[in-house]
Amino acid sequence: MISFALSLVALILGYLFYGRLVEKIFHPDDRKTPAVAKADGLDYIVLPNWKVFMIQFLNIAGTGPIFGAIMGAKFGPVAYLWIVLGCIFAGATHDYLSGMLSMRNDGVGLPELVGKYLGEKVKTIALVFTVLLLLMVGTVFVYSPAEILHSLGGDTLMWICIIFAYYIIATLLPIDKIIGKIYPLFAISLLFMAAALMIVLLVKWPQLPELWTHLYNMGAEAQPEKWTDAIFPALFITIACGAISGFHATQSPLMARCVKSERMGRPIFYGSMITEGVVALIWATVASWFFYGSPAPGYELIAGADKGFYTSAPAVVNLVCNDWLGVAGAVLAMLGVVAAPITSGDTAFRSSRLIVAEWLKLNQRPIVNRFYICIPMFAVSIAMLFWQIQNPDGFNTIWQYFGWSNQALSVFTLWTITVYLVQKKKPFIITLIPALFMTTVCATFLFVSKQAFHLPLSVGYPLGGVCLVAAIVWFCVWYRKYQKNHQ
Repeated sequence: MISFALSLVALILGYLFYGRLVEKIFHPDDRKTPAVAKADGLDYIVLPNWKVFMIQFLNIAGTGPIFGAIMGAKFGPVAYLWIVLGCIFAGATHDYLSGMLSMRNDGVGLPELVGKYLGEKVKTIALVFTVLLLLMVGTVFVYSPAEILHSLGGDTLMWICIIFAYYIIATLLPIDKIIGKIYPLFAISLLFMAAALMIVLLVKWPQLPELWTHLYNMGAEAQPEKWTDAIFPALFITIACGAISGFHATQSPLMARCVKSERMGRPIFYGSMITEGVVALIWATVASWFFYGSPAPGYELIAGADKGFYTSAPAVVNLVCNDWLGVAGAVLAMLGVVAAPITSGDTAFRSSRLIVAEWLKLNQRPIVNRFYICIPMFAVSIAMLFWQIQNPDGFNTIWQYFGWSNQALSVFTLWTITVYLVQKKKPFIITLIPALFMTTVCATFLFVSKQAFHLPLSVGYPLGGVCLVAAIVWFCVWYRKYQKNHQ
């Protein structure tokens, strides 16, 4: 628990000091924001700052900092290091600068930013990559909540139809009609759940593995015959939303179109990511007790948790909330595993609509233009959904590809921001190091993952190192050429 307390303090200090440094580097001012300059009553609408924060938090969070942190905790306390360092120096910096860069460019989506700073060819790749990622997010966040609702009553197909109907309405209507009204309530419920669990942890103060005594792959030690994932790169793909996630760069432009002042960027973009890191930290600690606690593992304290190390993340959420928080916990758990993924799904579709509209230069004020984009978009998602249902391991397959794609998208974003900082003669080191690290993570995972090349670590690690060297060489060559042409 000492590691948890120190990590919590580190996240707060990260917001207060490093967040201020990143803000100073970007230098927000009093220019008109897109919400004011391009107000259209549909996507560009000034919303109250507290509401923008809550919507941004729920947009980027969903179940990501819960499920990812629970699965990542199986590696041991090393998960704390990634949540803290990743969140402060990579994730929150990534979210803040991508949100502010969108705001400085009339609220455009990620592919447009990539095209402006990395070129049209890279923009095309990023466009396809981003839209496919968003469609995968929307698809995986239809089936899982429908299955849970089915256990409460009704047919799965019925719930799928209801969720899709909600997605269509939320994607088409102005952002303040549904998203602006219900998202803050769901965000408050997730924060209340996290706060309640933290109070329980502080009261019980269980004996947990600490960083200085268990800084190794505890999962491989606990179940060596089954737990074969290496800390690098698997941990950095498993815990995404609690540390850094490329999906966030698709969501920040939604709120960049609703912020009245650039000076609110740090609390909204950087602050919501730090808040998500706190939620991930709490759930990683709960899961650590669940899997490795002393004197008795946490799961032995909870009725019905009989699968131990291999209890799934949703099962941990349900068991912990019901046992620790009673009726209120059951309701919050249901919101966490049902409402949160649905809200992530609808903003994924909304982001996809806006990105495609920017690419086609199609005005979104006429509702018929929104239908032009949404009909084929939902048709593709439904096709993916039926493939997922017909394949026994369809959900896991799509989710694994989503996990890698998510982090790969953060690579696009970090390199885009790095080029922007170079062009503006600002300290680009703050995003260059995270860009190089995440490039190496994604490349190495591609080499060693069972879903890709599945090479042994003795081969995958050197190949990942080659990709790192190649990225450094590419950047140095580009930087020298840029400096020569702009002297």
